[in-house]
Amino acid sequence: MKVIAFNGSPRKEGNTFLAIQFVAKKLEEQGIEVEIVHVGNKNISGCLACGKCREHKDEKCVIQDEVNDWIKKMKSADGIILGSPTHFSGISGNMKSFLDRAFYVSSGNGNLFRNKIGAAVVAVRRSGGVVVFNQLNNYLSYSEMVLPTSNYWNVIHGRAPGEALEDKEGVQIMEILGKNMATLLKQLEVTKDIRDKNLAENKVFTNFIR
Repeated sequence: MKVIAFNGSPRKEGNTFLAIQFVAKKLEEQGIEVEIVHVGNKNISGCLACGKCREHKDEKCVIQDEVNDWIKKMKSADGIILGSPTHFSGISGNMKSFLDRAFYVSSGNGNLFRNKIGAAVVAVRRSGGVVVFNQLNNYLSYSEMVLPTSNYWNVIHGRAPGEALEDKEGVQIMEILGKNMATLLKQLEVTKDIRDKNLAENKVFTNFIR
């Protein structure tokens, strides 16, 4: 089994990276491979709302950059971790651009991430972290993914790179999340035949302006 994790921080090895690492360590202890992709230090354009991914049905965004490679990784993985720092009580800009495009491609091509395990982790200096946590979870829950939990919201505190190590409760939250994510991954592997029979339904769209 494999999990792909996305670090939305412009700091490649900052506190968001540490949060992901705490989760990854517990997954790897259970024999689950983890790959970390750095998004926050890339130049990622936002969604153009062109609808070509839905029209072409090729599981690709028309913008030619790393996002299409990341979509492939997400589709082939068993689990996905989304990590972001807190920027003005919101997801980091590059991470938001990536998520908007990747999850729009997914939804327009048969819900590519459906039934995968998905988790969100957040790093924050002081406040606003739960807002970012909720924002990240919106992508996961919209995609019919299965979300593991911890013993608190998945937020770790620290400003300068490495300060998150001092947030002992935050470290425990991430470690418990990793253990629970590993358990869910193994449970879903056992029930793969059942999940395969639970076919996706076509999305019903309703507009309220007639």
